[in-house]
Amino acid sequence: MGDLIIALEGTAAGEQLALILALCAALLHAIFGALQKGRHDPLLSRGAIDAAMVVLAGPVALFIVPWPEPHMWPIFAGMFIIHAGYKWAVLSAYRRGAYTVVYPVMRGTGPLFTVIGAGILFGEVFTLGQWIGVGVLITGLYGLAAYNIATVTIDRETLIPALGFAVLTGLFVALYTNYDAYGIRATADPFTFLAWFFFIDGFAMPGFAYVAWRRMANPPALSGLALRGVIGALVAFGSFGSVMLATRLDHVGEAAVLRETSTVFAALIGWIFLKETVGPRRLALMGLIAAGAVIVEAAG
Repeated sequence: MGDLIIALEGTAAGEQLALILALCAALLHAIFGALQKGRHDPLLSRGAIDAAMVVLAGPVALFIVPWPEPHMWPIFAGMFIIHAGYKWAVLSAYRRGAYTVVYPVMRGTGPLFTVIGAGILFGEVFTLGQWIGVGVLITGLYGLAAYNIATVTIDRETLIPALGFAVLTGLFVALYTNYDAYGIRATADPFTFLAWFFFIDGFAMPGFAYVAWRRMANPPALSGLALRGVIGALVAFGSFGSVMLATRLDHVGEAAVLRETSTVFAALIGWIFLKETVGPRRLALMGLIAAGAVIVEAAG
């Protein structure tokens, strides 16, 4: 499988596969966010997901894929630190704000800085049409966030800090997107990076989550958390794995922008499963987000 990805790098077929992978990542990332923000404390959900990632990815990393080259270990160390900061920012935002408020802000902050970072690190250049697409997408994202802020009725007292952590999360998104793109390109086999990424990254949160669970007056059943963890880990494999493969196959900036259509999926998930209201204004703003992504891809 790794040989196929390598063979498709820089080809038209590789560009098409990158497009599909980025859109799959968008849908799965919205599902992943909803799993973290669901009925359990976000820290408990994230801890369960990370624990399942260690259990599921460990055998693949240790016994199936080729072992990482020596120069990859410092890269994995940096990756662990960056993703730990990202998880802390995400959990802080989810604990303070409604899902449909904080999620668009998180995702809206990331694309612009990711594109700029990809230009610096990888020499990627966006055309004028693509920059227009980025502007349309970000307008839709922040418009959606502003509308949600104006209409939300829950968590109003913690809205400002929730938005602050959401912006910080977006900066971490830009940082890890570029850093992970560098990492997956630094190893011969992309699946070596993916397996070890999930295995190492999974050690960040379970300990904190267990301590929090032990201190709760009425902790949720471990069986329910374990099931959420396994489902979340499988979704994470598909979501983060897809976008990282997309960044190896094609431009990092384009993959990052396409992934932000996850906000459209997130709004639908919030409406259908979390019973959050979606009206014509939100639908129009989600249309802007989708249009921006289409413009970026078409203008490229």
